[in-house]
Amino acid sequence: MIQASDLAGTWQLESWTIGYSNSDKLSNPFGEDPQGLLLYTADGWMSASVCRPDRARLPEGESPRTLPDAAKAEAYASYFHYAGRYRVQDGDVIHYVSQSLNPNFPGSEQLRHAELDGQTLVLSGKDQVGEVTRFHSLVWHRVAQADSAVPAIDSDFGSD
Repeated sequence: MIQASDLAGTWQLESWTIGYSNSDKLSNPFGEDPQGLLLYTADGWMSASVCRPDRARLPEGESPRTLPDAAKAEAYASYFHYAGRYRVQDGDVIHYVSQSLNPNFPGSEQLRHAELDGQTLVLSGKDQVGEVTRFHSLVWHRVAQADSAVPAIDSDFGSD
């Protein structure tokens, strides 16, 4: 059975599929080749981010805060994030959400069944939307510890 120590580290997303109780169809909410990172720390924190690989860039030279609402909505609809504490219990991981792009997530508990096979982690969960139960499956691969130096960060980042 999975332990918290098995999760500690960085995981890269391979796929996210959703099945539906009222259909045989599957969907991929962030496309066939989504991008994502899942971080679990040894001291009980987690952060998950997922996005479409083909996200349109925002206009250069403008603050995202001053863009029209429609432009922001389109950009942010292609990205998903939440973070908070976590714990492992009976083969499941419970995420206690404190931060999220979705304002309805903070304060929620996200239950995920965890299956670990070597360096592959499958997290599955379900939710209810109206009368339909949705079954989520996310496949993650452990990111090997970097052997080389961290890439240089643009020194102009954040300066005005």
